[in-house]
Amino acid sequence: MRESANWRTSSYTRSDSCVEVADNDPEKVMVRDTKARNRGIIAVQRVTWVEFLEYVKRDSAGDFLWA
Repeated sequence: MRESANWRTSSYTRSDSCVEVADNDPEKVMVRDTKARNRGIIAVQRVTWVEFLEYVKRDSAGDFLWA
């Protein structure tokens, strides 16, 4: 039996303006809007999510590449 999504929010964001992440599935990471949970989710491969987090961490000390 597959485990249900374990949604969580970051401790760095306000509760009314953030996204929720479910990363307990071994194959994918799911993201949804806290204000509109019923409007759907974005699911990405785990490797894609890891690359995204590494990019954000790397560029958080300086300018973002698209800024």
